This record gives sequence, C-alpha cells and structure tokens, in this order.
Amino acid sequence: MTLNPAAPSDRVQGFSLMELLTVLLIVGLLSSVAWPSYRAHVQRAQRTQAAAALMQAQQFMERHYSLRGSFLDPAGTSLQLPAAVQSVSSDGQVIYLLQIEQSDSSSYRLRADPQGAMVGDPCAALTLDHLSQKGRTGSGLTVQECWR
Repeated sequence: MTLNPAAPSDRVQGFSLMELLTVLLIVGLLSSVAWPSYRAHVQRAQRTQAAAALMQAQQFMERHYSLRGSFLDPAGTSLQLPAAVQSVSSDGQVIYLLQIEQSDSSSYRLRADPQGAMVGDPCAALTLDHLSQKGRTGSGLTVQECWR
C-alpha cells in the first residue's frame, strides 16, 4: 500500500458553518451581558474622579475663606477655581467640568457637570456645598450611590 499525497482525503479540515454560528452566538450573548456591567463600572470610576475633584475644589474654597474671611474674591465677586480643578479628564477626554455654581461671603455650592461620554450618566451633575452636603441633579441613582 502506497500513500499518494495527491489523493483526496476523507477527513474534512476546518469548521462547519454551524460550528462558527454557534461560537458567534455564544460570544454575542456573553458580550451583551458583560458590556452594560463594564460600562456601569467605568461610569462609577469616573464619577469617583469627579467627586475627588470637587473635594479638591472644596479645599481651595476653605483655604481662601481661612485667609480672607469670605468665599468671594477681594473685589466682592465670585472666585474662579484653579485650572487644576476646573476639569476632570479620562483617556485624554474631558468628562466633567467643575464650577462654582453659587457663592457669597459665607456659603458656596460647587458643581461638576458631565461632558462627553458621561453625558448620559444617571447621576447627571454632582454638587458639593460649604456644609459638605453632597448632591446630584439626576434622578436615576441615590446621592449615596452617586458619591460612592
């Protein structure tokens, strides 16, 4: 018995169409379950970055008050946040813009507005005031969930 390399083989090599479709179905189902969970995790991490930036802005405001006795600048107008805490970035994209929403001589309210990929976040804007009261403008999650 001699082997002829040119003779057709009885063994079929490769995958059948049914096997490929089954694999694609499984991958599709796994990704459809995993993607929303991953996205929620990323949003929570980015909200945490915004909360940390709000706390830095709060420290700036409190330092200013301890030096000047007011949350206003010497001209009596609202302060401007330092450039380092005016925005929060992730992967080179701005995801939150921070501002002093309201201030007078004895109180203030800071706000972090979502930008870019965070625009659809259920918490919407995060807020922090002179009494360290945390808030949010959205209604999808509780304040505790948004500031976690």
